[in-house]
This record gives sequence, structure tokens and C-alpha cells, in this order.
Amino acid sequence: MKNKEPLILAVVVFFTLVTYYLVEPFAHHQMHKHVESEGFAYSDLPAMTKTGDAARGQELVMNAGCAGCHSIEAAGMPAPMDAVMAAASYGVNPPDLSNAGAVYDAKFLADLIKNPAHALNVEHKFDADKGQMHPMVAFYGMGGDIDQEVADMVSYLQSISKPEEVTPAVAFELACGRCHAMSYDKWTQIGTKPSFKHEKDGLAFDIKVMDYQDSLKAYMGKLPPDLSMYIRSRNEHFISTLVENPQNHLAGTAMPRVGVTQESMDKIIEHMENVGDTKRHERDAIGKNVMIYIVIFAIFALLWKKQVWKELH
Repeated sequence: MKNKEPLILAVVVFFTLVTYYLVEPFAHHQMHKHVESEGFAYSDLPAMTKTGDAARGQELVMNAGCAGCHSIEAAGMPAPMDAVMAAASYGVNPPDLSNAGAVYDAKFLADLIKNPAHALNVEHKFDADKGQMHPMVAFYGMGGDIDQEVADMVSYLQSISKPEEVTPAVAFELACGRCHAMSYDKWTQIGTKPSFKHEKDGLAFDIKVMDYQDSLKAYMGKLPPDLSMYIRSRNEHFISTLVENPQNHLAGTAMPRVGVTQESMDKIIEHMENVGDTKRHERDAIGKNVMIYIVIFAIFALLWKKQVWKELH
């Protein structure tokens, strides 16, 4: 009697894989276009041709009025206003610049200083020719070579940054956390929500968050989503390429390009995994043990089957 079991198994496996492909990879490909990473090279931005002087850059940053909107905690300069008031003024709270030189790409920072709407890739939203000015005022120079002055400013920002202090949480907060909440981590757009002794204090904090969100909605068109579980609903590649250049995924979106480096993006993904997929390491370990069990079970099942049916084969 010819043994047809291997053939039957092969047919079952084949149709199972075909069904899986049609339901998961193929369907996903049809619903979401694939976008290749640009390597966080920002090739559309002009290259920096000058070598910066950090000392001169410090003078320029102080004299150019950067501290009128931004805090620079590393230099002992607090924010000129709280997050809610800043959002009411600019649409979103300007970031602290202490670690800007470590989180953001240098070429992006240079273009951001000279032409914010272009660097952020939101010129479709802020068209200066139509009087639609970006909230961040462009730097037009202090009377010298503007490219050299910008290079000096970028050099200063890099000199005060401490890459070792840029944890995954810090990278996320600086690049994403002023627009996106992460409720699973108690993160709001104005910072981590503390534990309050009195309910009225918690409600007062919530009111501040809602006021900030109202300004953010008016600025962005709608409230950006909570990212607590985004790493589970979207894959790492999608999130990375979306942050790298939102227009590649959502043409015309108000979401700006934030100009982070590849290293910073890796930290942002890590933080999102730490919050939204806390059991991933445990799951991977269990998965390996399950696979080992299945292999051992399959071997014993095969040996048992041969023993039981040996007289029929």
C-alpha cells in the first residue's frame, strides 16, 4: 500500500501558505503602499559647506532671539512661557534645544534655521507668497556670511548636546512628544502626568492638556493620534519611513518632517516598543520554547506512528 500521507501533508501546507499570503502579506501590500527608506540622508536639503565655530555660534544663538521661543536648559535658559501658552502662540510648544544637536540631523538643523517650512517639508501649508508664514521665524543673518553663521549655530547646538543623555524616551519626547500623547506611559503633550493627591489637581492638569490640544488641533487640522499602541498596529518600517518623510505616505499631510538621525529614529522605535509591546522579549522566549516542544513532539509522534502502523507499510 503506497503511503500518500506526505503528499496529503504537502497539499495541506501549500494551500495553507497560499491562504495566509492572500490574507496577510498580499492584502497588506494592496492596502498600504510600500515606501523605501531614504536612509535619513535628507538629500533634498542643501549640504553644509562651512565648518562651524561653537563659540561664535553661542553668541549668534543668544543674539538671534532663539531663546525668545525655545528653552536651552543645558545653558541654564528656561522656557520663556509654559507649554499651554506657547501652543496658544505658535500652535505647538517649541522644543528645548539642549539635545537638538544630538537628535536632529545637522543638515536639517541648518535648513530649519534658514527656512523652517522647507526643512519641515510643509511648504504646501505655509506659503510665504500667500502670507502664510510659518510660526518659526526664519534666520536672515546677522550681517556676515549667513551660511557660516548657520554652521556656527549648528556647531554650538551640537557642542551642548550630550548624546549619552538621549535615552529612547528623550528622543521620543523631543521628536514626537509635543504633538503625540502616549497614554500607556502617562505621557501627554505637555509632559508626564504626575500622580496627584487631590482629584482637583489632576483635573486642573487635564484642563491644561485639553487647552494645549485645542491649540494643536487648530494648528494641525486635527489632533495627532496617541502612539501607545502604534508599534503594534503599524510595523517598524512604516513608522520609520513616515517620520523620515510624511509626504511619502500621506501627500499633503500637515505632519512635519522632524529631521531626526537614523540613530535617533532607532531610539524612538525602541521607546515605542518599550511602551506598546512590553512583553515582546518574554513572547520571543516563549515562542522559541514552543517551537522546541513542537519539534520534539513531532519526532515522538512520527516514531509512535511508525510503531503502530509498521505492519501496514
